[in-house]
Amino acid sequence: MASGTTAEPRPATREEMREARLPLAYRDSCAHLLIPLNKCRRDTWYAPWKCTDERHSYEKCQYDEFKKRVAKMDELRESKGGARSN
Repeated sequence: MASGTTAEPRPATREEMREARLPLAYRDSCAHLLIPLNKCRRDTWYAPWKCTDERHSYEKCQYDEFKKRVAKMDELRESKGGARSN
């Protein structure tokens, strides 16, 4: 890998999520960040001032995924002429 470039993070496998005992609701595209966050939380007795970098990375991933879902919903709504599905 060339210096200055970052590799795209590899999604967590089903096996890794199972071993980490992630609840099914949290087994998404951000699970690869939640696994080390939960380990850090356990190791530091869930101290709120610890694991801030891991928490920020996970929360940013969740926010980016939310923005993608909103954009997709807007795209679908535009293709239906602005009609809502509900």
